[in-house]
Amino acid sequence: MAKLYFKYGVMGSSKTAQALITKFNYEERGMSVWLIKPIIDNRDKEGMLRSRIGLEARAYELSTDEDVYKSFLELKNKVDVIIVDECQFLTEAQVDQLSMIVIEYDIPVLCFGLRIDFRTKMFPGSKRLMEIADSITEIKTICSCGKKATVNVRKGEDGKIITEGEQILIGGNDTYTSMCYQCFIEALKKQSHQESK
Repeated sequence: MAKLYFKYGVMGSSKTAQALITKFNYEERGMSVWLIKPIIDNRDKEGMLRSRIGLEARAYELSTDEDVYKSFLELKNKVDVIIVDECQFLTEAQVDQLSMIVIEYDIPVLCFGLRIDFRTKMFPGSKRLMEIADSITEIKTICSCGKKATVNVRKGEDGKIITEGEQILIGGNDTYTSMCYQCFIEALKKQSHQESK
């Protein structure tokens, strides 16, 4: 029986690489994969999904107001599995639509993405996946101290940690780093102390 999967981790935890490896594994067994990424993720050239280690593949770009269930019904080719990268950018409605594909068509949907933003608040898509996914798995990576990283830290051009602003700012290693929560809090305290001098 098919499931809705949510595989989450912080920036740099190999989520996209794992999504692309999963795609390869299904295709190696002769199965058809519908690879999706929200159009808001514009780091790579149009229609491409690329991991930091260099793996890449063409992906369907899903617009914010698109009904993914209706788009699935319009596909001409049979789909054996759906893989979504950057699923945190999905709307709650789109997560529900993916869930209906699982339920009504017995097709597994594997969603890879962030759980929380730079303010340590959940993204709407991730929140909905935490609420209804059949399987939830953390993809782990480490902080520079060696503990498990859990926070996506946004940095300004001056290297300082940013804790306010728009939830979505597309960026890579120049904009974000991953830390454990303890290091995050300690870095904020140190930064606050320096700014008060």
